Amino acid sequence: MTGVRNYTRTAQTFRGAHAPRVLAMTPSSSQTFCFPIHVFRLTAKFVAARAPQPAREGACAPRIARMRLLTIALALVLSLFVSIATAEDLPRDSDHDYDPPTPGSYTLPVVKIAADGALLDANATRVNLRDLTHGRVTVLSFIYTRCAAPKACPYATGVLTQLYSLSAEDKTLAKNMRLVSISFDPEYDTPQRLAAYSEWVREQKADCEWRFVTAKSGADLQPVLAAYGQAVDKRRDAADPQGPLYHILRVFLIDRQGRIRNIYSSATLDPRLVLADVKTLLLEESKLSKQ
Repeated sequence: MTGVRNYTRTAQTFRGAHAPRVLAMTPSSSQTFCFPIHVFRLTAKFVAARAPQPAREGACAPRIARMRLLTIALALVLSLFVSIATAEDLPRDSDHDYDPPTPGSYTLPVVKIAADGALLDANATRVNLRDLTHGRVTVLSFIYTRCAAPKACPYATGVLTQLYSLSAEDKTLAKNMRLVSISFDPEYDTPQRLAAYSEWVREQKADCEWRFVTAKSGADLQPVLAAYGQAVDKRRDAADPQGPLYHILRVFLIDRQGRIRNIYSSATLDPRLVLADVKTLLLEESKLSKQ
């Protein structure tokens, strides 16, 4: 568990070109929105208090109850995002109480080349990860669908849902941005389950590409996790209410050439910041094309 603890400390640091600026930002006196983390917690408690008990007792009953709870709670959280139509609608929350940088007013360094890997999409079709990290500005998130940790997978999926919703009104985003969700739980997150999950979180249709992928096996996925520094471990208690796996939150911003330009942790995954970064890369491309 030493390695996991080290990863945890790393996840708390500010990464990328924004590190000095984010640390120096002074909280604003404007209204703060306590969402979605606080809403998720309240919703989970509300549903837990009212969730019907399984009709049949057995070894599977607690797990079924937890999955029902997670499904309802995450659905209510994601329902908060579907009305977002413009970037100005993105809320300031208590965890990110600052004014985001203006797109194009800064540069993002190249961190490293995004790694390739053999994956399966939601149609059980083999796909190379390289094909999902080139050609568009990509926001790539590692998740697993059984996760119930409020500041982890549900939150990351909510952020991608916000970006997806914005692309419905922004044709530039729709044509130039791609979202990718990679499950690191291939034994449970089969292509069939990912297909159902993807339809659920993409209830509001948009033109932006959003791909959900997994791997054929844990062995196939391991090189990808290692290349991206995505730590995953089994919890001692498989019945833990936050899910059977422990992991850090890592979301990657990748430019059209397949280069990682920023890495977001649970502390820095602010949808307003990600949106500014995406637009900064698009403006960078526009400037280069005019030279």
